[in-house]
Amino acid sequence: MTMIKVLLVDDEELIRAGLRAVLDAQDGIAVVGEAEDGAHALGLVRSLRPDVVLMDVRMPGVDGLAATRAILRGVDEPPKILVVTTFEADDYVYEALRAGADGFLLKRSRPAEIAQAVRLVAAGESLLFPAAIRRLAAARAERAADGGAVARAGLTEREGQVLRLMARGLSNAEIGDRLHLGVQTVKTHVSSLLGKLGARDRTQAVIAAYESGFVTPSADGD
Repeated sequence: MTMIKVLLVDDEELIRAGLRAVLDAQDGIAVVGEAEDGAHALGLVRSLRPDVVLMDVRMPGVDGLAATRAILRGVDEPPKILVVTTFEADDYVYEALRAGADGFLLKRSRPAEIAQAVRLVAAGESLLFPAAIRRLAAARAERAADGGAVARAGLTEREGQVLRLMARGLSNAEIGDRLHLGVQTVKTHVSSLLGKLGARDRTQAVIAAYESGFVTPSADGD
């Protein structure tokens, strides 16, 4: 079994201790380090090479948004970053997702949900809390009749279909079932559309889809 290495970044010692206890009790997950400030996160990422960083978004000094940007700029193969927050409707969370964080996790989540979130984001398979991400993006969307940046990216019809289903939080396997495609074919479409959009991952692609008006909550089943 491949071990998922996790770095915890949170200014509250009690939160770090709780997350460590939850994650170290899981098969295939190990906490390899902790930081109490975003200022120390980049150095620990470089030295410990974690697969996933659980990043508190609101910290004194260097907050999670600045730390996320520093990691994504300063590491050749950056880890997945999972923002940890108290409130999902948080501008800091949204800006961290726009900057390249891969998803977010609520501090009130149950232990099983925390472990599953780490596994999902490590695999890069699907969005976390897709409905909440949709609301965050849609609330700030600058509607464009032509789909804006997404339309200009020149997606094929099939890539557009895949992006719309990604926006609903469907995994590659679920998208394949819906479109009658093999999982590998879906992965190829996802990789292609990410490249055309200049998006680091699925989360950034979905945010672009909502901000441009290419996808709307009323159109995706909300």
